[in-house]
Amino acid sequence: MGVKGLQYFMDRCCPEACVTVNLREMARQQQASATAPHTSNPTLVVDGMACLRHWYSYKDWACGGQWREYLDILKRWVEAFTSAGIRLVFFFDGVVEEQKRQEWVKRRRRVNGKISKIFCHIKEHGDQPGRELFCLPSGLATFTPFALRSLGQEVFCSVREADYEIASYARQHGSMGILGEDSDFIIYDSAPYLSVAKLRINSLTTVMYDRQRLCLTIGLAVTQLPLLACLLGNDVVSEEKMRDVRNNAMAAYRKNSPAPHYGAPQGQVVLAVSQLVRSLWSTEDEEAELVPQSLNLSTPRRELLKKGVCLYTLPGQKRPELCEISSLPSAFEKYVSPEILKACREKHAAAEGFMVYTVLCVGVTECSNTLEDEEDTELVPQALVYKPCRQLIYGLLLLLGHNGRIVDPPAIREWFVFPGNPLKEPDIVHPLPVSLPCDQPSLDLLWFSTGPDVAALRLTAFLTIFGCPEFSELHGVIEDSLLAALCLVTYLVLQVQTLSLEDVDSYLSQAVCLRLKSSQELQQIELPLFSSRAVQLGSLYVRGLSHLLGANCASGCPLPSTALMPWHSFDGRLFHSKYLLAHSGTEKTELLDHDSSSLSLFLQLREKLTETCNKKGRVLQSRPNAPQSRPKTTTQTGYRHRHSGWAPRGGTCWREREETTGGHWRGRGRREREEETEARREYESTDGPWARGGHSEGGRHFHSFYPDDHDRGNQNTRRPPNPRGRAYNNRGKYQLAPRWPQPPAPGT
Repeated sequence: MGVKGLQYFMDRCCPEACVTVNLREMARQQQASATAPHTSNPTLVVDGMACLRHWYSYKDWACGGQWREYLDILKRWVEAFTSAGIRLVFFFDGVVEEQKRQEWVKRRRRVNGKISKIFCHIKEHGDQPGRELFCLPSGLATFTPFALRSLGQEVFCSVREADYEIASYARQHGSMGILGEDSDFIIYDSAPYLSVAKLRINSLTTVMYDRQRLCLTIGLAVTQLPLLACLLGNDVVSEEKMRDVRNNAMAAYRKNSPAPHYGAPQGQVVLAVSQLVRSLWSTEDEEAELVPQSLNLSTPRRELLKKGVCLYTLPGQKRPELCEISSLPSAFEKYVSPEILKACREKHAAAEGFMVYTVLCVGVTECSNTLEDEEDTELVPQALVYKPCRQLIYGLLLLLGHNGRIVDPPAIREWFVFPGNPLKEPDIVHPLPVSLPCDQPSLDLLWFSTGPDVAALRLTAFLTIFGCPEFSELHGVIEDSLLAALCLVTYLVLQVQTLSLEDVDSYLSQAVCLRLKSSQELQQIELPLFSSRAVQLGSLYVRGLSHLLGANCASGCPLPSTALMPWHSFDGRLFHSKYLLAHSGTEKTELLDHDSSSLSLFLQLREKLTETCNKKGRVLQSRPNAPQSRPKTTTQTGYRHRHSGWAPRGGTCWREREETTGGHWRGRGRREREEETEARREYESTDGPWARGGHSEGGRHFHSFYPDDHDRGNQNTRRPPNPRGRAYNNRGKYQLAPRWPQPPAPGT
């Protein structure tokens, strides 16, 4: 949550409570302590959400995320603690509680304003903004728990307020401290609160905010801190609700202390409210109350204060009846079995699942801000692009096995942030049934049964959600991460009518080339400029990976979750460089790094995608959209400068060219075209990475889809009809201006 003004007060007005500590020494002392409740390594509980900005900092962020580099940084960060004998336990927010929804909405709107400035900067200057506009890459909170689990760490996702679960775990397990950046950890009577913002990872030193010293300074008992926090204002009890109480406290404080030694207004507020809290309890009866009667408040405001105070009461502490937390029933327990609900909760708590818990047990899904340009009317917001697949995910979870017998179909409340959505209330979304090639199996069969038939059914269910069940023949033939990338890009082409052949080439070429890149090579990619459209396409792809993850969990996990992680199929800078090259009309050999095996694989992936889309009436067209901004000048030559798309030192755009054909720049020379032709011959004459028999009735024989890329004069370069006249339906009360086309449902 966070207590308004308390962090400032401790940093600026209460230095005696801010103690610099060495975590290695703290761990050594706890290990040697005879009163330590366990003999294992000292445990540090980490607020993962608070650490995201510190883990992902001073790196490229606007292109969609440098995921390999991020994974390397997490690994080094974890090793710094484990080498000191400190065990780490990470917690991440798993739900947004309704009592905090309005505060969540406020923050989302605030970030939307920042995102608008980011795109204005990119379009005006052609580069990434400075740190003042820094925005975390989309999906970072979704994929970081999986990254930490892959590093062998213990990770939990909360089923209620994360701060509460962190403080509860730390108290229950006698942890050496809580590492985070939230002043609520001062209020909880739990382990010491350690600042991640002031952490020096090389020396493992930071600042500990001493709860007892704070209480001595302001004259309160630890048990009185929760009321102080609520009167100052937090995410449950807003500042506005108790403004008059604070104003009265300030007036009394200034009257009694005409020359206060804490001159800063923020410091005076904390001291004034502390003085008020001290004065409230005068009898034993009042001491037993959460909110003393002497604090004259209306009944609604008193109840709000009680609710806020209860949220700081941990298990094992004095818990009035009002603070007892009952186990709420699942939102949709009548649609699924108890076994499903149990597995759902367990996977969620262990950070092994995504989306499924919030749908079945809460009936709500949400998605935070995404880097999307509100002025770009050609690209549909990701929330709307992926809405059809979410409806099928909901259908798989709630309708499977019911054979249409549901009289009152369930509905999911969606809180998705996108341009034009005021977030005044959730979008009510109904599930859609998933058509499977069998007699309506139950969700229990899909999740718990074994055998090859069930495994095949899981994969079919997963692929059907994205409109490409025919891709099941590729499972085990190509890498799972490439199958996921192909599935996602195919879905995007079917949903977003303005995606072009160049966009597809950008997505697929970076997925293919990423497999052969080291982290160092990725870091050395030079970008001559930033394209605002490429920035949005990068975020669109990463958000799609999270939907793949949700569909995979709902389908019983036909693919390993590792295959759906962005560090296996996406790199922001690599994608951006491929986008710039593809839209310049570059040769495919150069787009695929002059690697014949990568080129062959790329051609096969693109052929399969095109074949599937053609069957559904979606014909890809070439529409080059090279950015017009002048390139940034640089005195450095980037990693194999062809990755940058520009000649070194700000030379001729994209590379030295001599002529154009059909409105497209021609390639650099005969050698590349010969390499390309040779790769095509190799693809057509050998089995390549996919086994290919003769022609089959099922259309499984792969023909080379290669529309003469080295001479595009005969290609159709006309733009498709402008789709903006059609309004997007099913927006509920979020009806927007007719800016985006309605995405078709998968499989249509």
